[in-house]
This record gives sequence, C-alpha cells and structure tokens, in this order.
Amino acid sequence: MTATAVHDRNAKAAEYLQLLRSLASEMEKAMLAIAHNRLPDLEESVSSQQHMSAELLRLSGEITPSTQSAPAIARPGIDAGLIDADVIAQVHAANDALQKLNRRYAALLEHSSRSIALMAALFSGYQGKFQQQFPQQIKEASGAGCEHHTWSCRM
Repeated sequence: MTATAVHDRNAKAAEYLQLLRSLASEMEKAMLAIAHNRLPDLEESVSSQQHMSAELLRLSGEITPSTQSAPAIARPGIDAGLIDADVIAQVHAANDALQKLNRRYAALLEHSSRSIALMAALFSGYQGKFQQQFPQQIKEASGAGCEHHTWSCRM
C-alpha cells in the first residue's frame, strides 16, 4: 500500500474517532434534553445522531478493506499495519464508552416512555372530571393551538 493510501486511511480513522466522540456527546445532550423536558433540543440531537451514524457507517466502509465486514472498525479486524496503533486503541476505547452510554440512553428512553404512557393514562382518565369542575381554567390553559381540552396539552 502506498504512503498516500496509508495517510488517507489514518486520516479517515481519526475522523471516525472524532465522530464516535461527537456521537457520545450528542447522546449526552439528548439525555439532558429528556431530563429537562426540552423536546426541540431532543429532536435536534436525534437528527444529529442520525447524521453522525450515517457518516460512521460510510467511513467504516472506506476504512475497512473490502475483504472484511463493515463493522470491522469497531473491533480488532483492522489491519494494524495500515492504521496507527494509537488511533486504533483510541477508537476501541471510544467505541466501548459509546456502547456503555448507549445502554444508559436506551434505559432512559424506556423509562421515559413508560412515564409518558402513565401520564397520558392519568390525564385521559381525569379529562371528564376536570372539564366539569374547571371549564374556564381548561379553556385558558389549552390555548388556541390545542384541539383537545386536557391538561396534557400543556406538556
């Protein structure tokens, strides 16, 4: 392999490493957005995560020789002679950290989904009772853009 090709592969591996770290950062931002009920921040973070994941997949295909499978970048399938050993070690460490973070993110999403389902059930169960007792407050709280007159419109 030529020196230019090795240099190009090292540059792509470094870019891959940076994307892994950026993806971890985005996942942390998403978890904070969930914790603080900031839906626009969560949507933006999820969009960024999707873009970064697509980039990681593309780079993985470019770095990994065609004789190996695409996920080879994530584990020792990379030919150490073609990419700097320090970069490979950093990629593996970043990948391990990302997998741990991903498990925490998944657990948070699962917990949040259950909480939302419970709140939705609670609010829908009390919809009629609240409308009878507090019709004016519900009308004011729901605002012009809300079609249903429940407290969940404020969330």
